[in-house]
Amino acid sequence: MSGDLLGLLSAIRGLRVLVVGDAILDRYLTGTSTGLSREAPVPVVELTSEHDQCGGAANVAANLRALGAEPQLLSVVGADPAGQRLRAALAAAQVGTGDLVVDESRSTVVKRRVLAREQMLLRMDEGSTGPITAATAGELTRRLSDQLHRCDLVIACDYGYGTFTGPVVEALARYPRRPLFAVDSRTPEHFRSLHPDVVKPNYDEAVTLLGKPRLDSCGDRVSQVVDHQASLLERSGAELVAVTLDRDGAVVLQAGRPSVRTCAAVREAETTVGAGDTFTAAFALALTAGAEPASAAEFASAAAGTVVRKPGTAICDPAELRRTLASTGKVLPDGELPAWLTDVAGRSCQVVFTNGCFDILHGGHVSLLSRAKALGELLVVGVNADESVRRLKGPSRPVVPLAERMRVLAALGCVDVVVPFHADSPAELIERLRPDVYVKGDDYAFEDLPEASLVERLGGRVELLRTVADQSTTKIIRDIHALSGER
Repeated sequence: MSGDLLGLLSAIRGLRVLVVGDAILDRYLTGTSTGLSREAPVPVVELTSEHDQCGGAANVAANLRALGAEPQLLSVVGADPAGQRLRAALAAAQVGTGDLVVDESRSTVVKRRVLAREQMLLRMDEGSTGPITAATAGELTRRLSDQLHRCDLVIACDYGYGTFTGPVVEALARYPRRPLFAVDSRTPEHFRSLHPDVVKPNYDEAVTLLGKPRLDSCGDRVSQVVDHQASLLERSGAELVAVTLDRDGAVVLQAGRPSVRTCAAVREAETTVGAGDTFTAAFALALTAGAEPASAAEFASAAAGTVVRKPGTAICDPAELRRTLASTGKVLPDGELPAWLTDVAGRSCQVVFTNGCFDILHGGHVSLLSRAKALGELLVVGVNADESVRRLKGPSRPVVPLAERMRVLAALGCVDVVVPFHADSPAELIERLRPDVYVKGDDYAFEDLPEASLVERLGGRVELLRTVADQSTTKIIRDIHALSGER
């Protein structure tokens, strides 16, 4: 799968996904505050509406459906009104309920939130959170074994509410041809023996797994996660770990590869719930469709970005995601830099600049760009125009025309500005931009970069970042030619 994030929306359609885990009913009671109570120093809320939404594993399934996949939810609910309301919420989200196991000895988990003018005042939780009974586990594992051979992807959603008892975990371990397996768990170490393909902890879950203290600043949190990459992979048993950092985006870790950081596009609404569920659904779908981890993370971050603007347990809006991925608002097609960028004395952010052809965007590109963004606050990407690529790469290049290359780059959350240049070197662009940091891959040497001395003369510094092995447009083209020769 190429780095065309917009193309992933088509690639993930129809993927069959089995979601196993703790389904929750999110119930919202909204109203207006009429002042403080005379009985106690608490606000009085005059309720105006109540509504239900899918929570937990049910919310992951709802997001999968919104993204065009075909989810099947396997979970346990009680024979109670809350269970009926959860079924209704799932039906409204077009998620089937045929594999919900009803246990009359349990009550459905409900999280009730009281809001006044979109400000949450109180959350009340109820429902059974102990381990499911042996009989219920037996029915769950029977259905699990029946469904495993029918799906392209399995997502385990573990909130610690009793679904993943020993027999359920063993059923996952016994299946010899398991599809791609993703885990979103408060205790990811419990799935270590299953060797998941991907584990998606949030920051708090990650530091708990590491046994490390919680840090507050963005840079410290990112560095802490990256510095403990090996431990997170080893303790989770996963091939890939994606740590979500709420307002600070996400960090993707993979053995033998540089880490990838995505950036959150917007600040969350005060009452946003479930953005991590959206990330999990989109990230796992993209990987199943064949996307490189870096591209899958950008796709998932864009999907999560569509829900953080909304109050409540929001579901990804595919139309909004399509608009985001197709956005050209970052592109400066005529190559002219705005005054706020060229006014070095007046700009208030650290500007990072890098450049390249970016012909057939791949995971190595995305990895380098995400790490480049981490060196400053605003990332500007210079792109060789078509005639420049032909002079540098030969008459058969570029494969992808300039407008499309810039559009795909603009879809990356870590990229802030995309600007073309027509010369073989971006020297003129650097003269106008005067970046604080100039980034290239370490397949270049400092002395081989004519722009390096220019950057330093203008007061900036040069950073050579490690490249991803065996990732290049030339190699992709060569592999495609080899495939066509086999036919």
